[in-house]
Amino acid sequence: MSFLVATAGFAQQISGNVKDQQGKAISGSTVSLLSARDSSVVKLAVSNNDGHYSFNPIKQGKYIVGITHVGYARSYSPAFEFSGSGDSNAPDLQLNKLAAELKGVTVTSKKPIVEVKADRTILNVEGTINATGNDALELLRKSPGVTVDKDDNISLSGKNGVQVYIDGKPTPLSGTDLANYLKSLQSTQIESIELITNPSAKYEAAGNAGIINIRLKKNKTFGFNGSVNAGWNISTYPKYNSSIALNYRYKKINVFGNYNYSKIKNQNKFNLFRTTSADSSFDQHSVMLNQNESHGFKAGIDYYATRRSTFGVMVNGNL
Repeated sequence: MSFLVATAGFAQQISGNVKDQQGKAISGSTVSLLSARDSSVVKLAVSNNDGHYSFNPIKQGKYIVGITHVGYARSYSPAFEFSGSGDSNAPDLQLNKLAAELKGVTVTSKKPIVEVKADRTILNVEGTINATGNDALELLRKSPGVTVDKDDNISLSGKNGVQVYIDGKPTPLSGTDLANYLKSLQSTQIESIELITNPSAKYEAAGNAGIINIRLKKNKTFGFNGSVNAGWNISTYPKYNSSIALNYRYKKINVFGNYNYSKIKNQNKFNLFRTTSADSSFDQHSVMLNQNESHGFKAGIDYYATRRSTFGVMVNGNL
């Protein structure tokens, strides 16, 4: 199996194809664009029925492309430079099949990072590299088909006006309020993100541009249990996040609650140089600082009436 990476400069896009050793297209492969500096995930994609995938929009930088497919060993390309425009190619890769002598059978199950279903693409967060140190908005930046612009506006498959749902229910927030809420929602609270490009009739008409459904974790383990998480990232400025979750379940009653805190400071640089027909030139340099500090909480109680029916009350909020 091999894949080829090429870029389309007008779209600031890195794209390529996944093929096997006979040159046949392979669909359903998980392709990751990684930063060559620290191997952090920049963007995720899944190859389509023609074996094609793409990442966009991508900034100038040095990257590595990694690919995984069931039955083949994970493999990575050498690091390559992307100028942000023009064409860029990564070397071809050939994946080798996993071969081992059969001595015993052990059945294990593990969710892939990205799942493609008939009506949606699912980004599994729990139990992956994305489970700590990120917020919901950062996870959306990495999600296949999702674009977040400099003003934190979200589009899905090139369409604006995306409706964001939390646990299957529409959120009334939009614009800056929605962006701030997503920044306060830590990845330790998120189980998965569903990207629905063609919503079915059960969703409201407002979601015709696409729906992003964020599913939060809910512990169903019997007895008393809890977890504590903390994260610290450093770039130009440091970023902190922490959370605590407690849960108690006895027979058909489940009581749960969590609290999270985050403090983020981002720096964005914008350079613009232009000339006019009047022989005038403008050289503009801007540095924008954005700081966000938030406290979030959630508490509730569920009653499991039957295997298919659950009644509950939940309160959540952000400061």
